Amino acid sequence: MTSPALARRLGTVDATVIGLGSMIGAGIFASFAPAAAAAGAGLLIGLVIAAVVAICNATASAQLAAQYPTSGGSYVYGRERLGAWPGFLAGWSFVVGKTASCAAMAITFAAYAAPAGWERPVAVAAVLALVAVNYFGVTRTAQLTRVIVVVVIVVLGVIVASGLSGGARPLPELGVLPGDGGWYGILQSAGLLFFAFAGYARIATMGEEVRDPRRTIPRAIGLALGIALVIYAVVAVLALSVLGPRDLAASAAPLLDVVERNWDWAAPVVRIGAAAAALGALLALIAGVGRTSLAMARNGDLPRWLSGVHPVHRVPHHAELALAVVVCALVLTVDLREAIGFSSFGVLLYYVVANLAAFTQTRTDRRYPRALQILGVGGCLVLVATLPPVSIVVGLGVLAAGVVYRVLAIRSGR
Repeated sequence: MTSPALARRLGTVDATVIGLGSMIGAGIFASFAPAAAAAGAGLLIGLVIAAVVAICNATASAQLAAQYPTSGGSYVYGRERLGAWPGFLAGWSFVVGKTASCAAMAITFAAYAAPAGWERPVAVAAVLALVAVNYFGVTRTAQLTRVIVVVVIVVLGVIVASGLSGGARPLPELGVLPGDGGWYGILQSAGLLFFAFAGYARIATMGEEVRDPRRTIPRAIGLALGIALVIYAVVAVLALSVLGPRDLAASAAPLLDVVERNWDWAAPVVRIGAAAAALGALLALIAGVGRTSLAMARNGDLPRWLSGVHPVHRVPHHAELALAVVVCALVLTVDLREAIGFSSFGVLLYYVVANLAAFTQTRTDRRYPRALQILGVGGCLVLVATLPPVSIVVGLGVLAAGVVYRVLAIRSGR
């Protein structure tokens, strides 16, 4: 029996909210401190570099998604434009990288919301709860994400107001120059900050559920990325101005420290906002990974069982249930740094394939200059090279495991 198709239920606002919910997730509450440790006040240069790479990747994703409005993102684009193997590498990189991101978001949520000693069980409970939300339909995913995004933006507004009320130092006094790590440190900070930007891919991976995709997807990606860039720039400048590079680098919860400098009463509000941000990112991640897994399973690049679509709720329920099992296992066994490093490795390789695929598009389907794709490929590769060696080694190992699986699957005739 033919599996039912996914339903096109998302408009521009819903698609933008899902992407925005992914980008202003837990990264904004966690990424500035390690970025400052790597680059000092030069993290602002790192933010610009991360933004440029993100824009290049977003333009590639937008014009590819408009031409191929189906589930799977760069997995589909790689197959269509470059061949089966590049497509597989993109899809596998996305699935394993974003599965690690799911674990990172669940761990971050629990760090803010759980009592001491209960972090891992609470993280597992969050994963199971949000998989259940996704299970009952993509419109519910969009509705809950919209609520979470509003909460996070309000909390960020409180943080900005508290910082401004105490009199932030002018940036020229800080010196926006490379820290002790030099330009390598700045590039490393860009890689850390890119982790927080990468959520716009979720819009492209849900192309089969968007109404009028040729118009909606590029518009939603542009809106979500533009809003996220403004938010990140404002918060980064504020955190540096209030705390200074050294205190920011040493902080375990930098935005909480910004608020506590002037408004102690608002600290619980920041904790709630951080927890909500992590939930929003996790919710959108589950939806995106499930749909890429669906697309790969349809082509036999993952077990066919994962291609099942629920006959009533019209979601890839088999893929999302499998994802829940894997993410729960990661939550119980890895720490946050390991999850983030591994995620960055997979996501950056995913965008290398996306840019290469977009480079091959004809003038009819092209919306942006090819130079952006060349810059995107180069930027992604440079940021990969700045990741911790352990992340690179583990990432290459998992990538090799995926290649072995596909070779065996081809030989077995699947």
